[in-house]
Amino acid sequence: MSEVLVIGTAHVSPKSIEEVTKTIEEIKPDAVAVELDYKRLRALQGEIPDIPIVDVIKKGEAHLLLFQILLSYFQRKIGEEYGVKPGDEMLAAIEKAKEIGADVLLIDRDVSITFKRFWSNLSIKEKLKIFYSLIKSLFGDEEVDVNEMLKEDVLDALVKEFRSIAPSAAKTLIDERDAYMAANLVEASKKYDKIVAVVGAGHKKGIEFYLKNPYKLPSIDSLLEVKSGRNYGKILGYSIFFVILFLFAFILLTFNTEILLKAFIYWFLINGILSALGAAIAGASIPSILTAFFVAWLTSINPTIAAGWFSGVVEAWVRKPTSKDLMELVKVKTVRDLLKNKVFRVLLVASLTNVGSMIGTFIGIWYIYKITGVKIVSLLKNSIAKVFGFL
Repeated sequence: MSEVLVIGTAHVSPKSIEEVTKTIEEIKPDAVAVELDYKRLRALQGEIPDIPIVDVIKKGEAHLLLFQILLSYFQRKIGEEYGVKPGDEMLAAIEKAKEIGADVLLIDRDVSITFKRFWSNLSIKEKLKIFYSLIKSLFGDEEVDVNEMLKEDVLDALVKEFRSIAPSAAKTLIDERDAYMAANLVEASKKYDKIVAVVGAGHKKGIEFYLKNPYKLPSIDSLLEVKSGRNYGKILGYSIFFVILFLFAFILLTFNTEILLKAFIYWFLINGILSALGAAIAGASIPSILTAFFVAWLTSINPTIAAGWFSGVVEAWVRKPTSKDLMELVKVKTVRDLLKNKVFRVLLVASLTNVGSMIGTFIGIWYIYKITGVKIVSLLKNSIAKVFGFL
């Protein structure tokens, strides 16, 4: 039977690099498996892929990429305190494997699939809590004990903190990847006699469990599926659309045009000002702020588009981020450098514009409700009853 040795590392510990290289040299395995996918390997090697920022914004994934950037920054920040770049032990494992003539296996799941599954499983409340915890960690002054990190790598330590906030975060970022990497090792063991697997310490226990109990592994297909099923954001968006449509139709039929005009003006201003404020807080250019202001009233009632799409695209047009900016994003050392980066700034503008627009939508609905005194629930019930002739 094939021998698989799993080494658990801290991604920013010099001790991990020494342990990895020493173990591979002593065991001389046929293959060395690392906790990387192709995209993460390229990034560690300094080959930054060209990310079409405008496409990311149009797909509504600016917040997701922003989260990944913040998470990477947090990991890099800790690594710099100890003179080690995150992932150095993975690169060291790959170099040592080549040195002894062993094959290199990339056993981790595609990072984009991991983050999409992670994000889609979170509620709005969980997302806000996680962003708060992440930002708090980024700007906190707590000292980090690298020896403690040998029990869990940086990402896993962060996720552990989130377990009480969002259990699904830990499930997607850790548990699912344990199963995915273990499945790849089980498959690889059919070809190689000796394998050394280098993974974050937080994955070691889970992977070893599946290696001992392979019959408990879920199917690979189930771990790669990105569900688009229940989208509460769209459900909420269409609900808001119908509520707003109903309110304005009611005003038009019940009140005079003066009230209708007043309601529209306030809807326009409340949405526009708060969306523009979100863009301004993100440090947007004047054209982007104006764009956010003028499109917010319409995007707030249309669930298929978002104000951040427009302000983000305009910001990308103004700043013109390049692949060089992506390269710099990997190297930023301070929060100031992060905020000065063109790619990060474009994503921040798109995200905060959407936050402002969302807040403006709810305030706008509340204001129109107040000036008209419309009892939405009662009216909807009466309308439905009339349609079906139950009165």
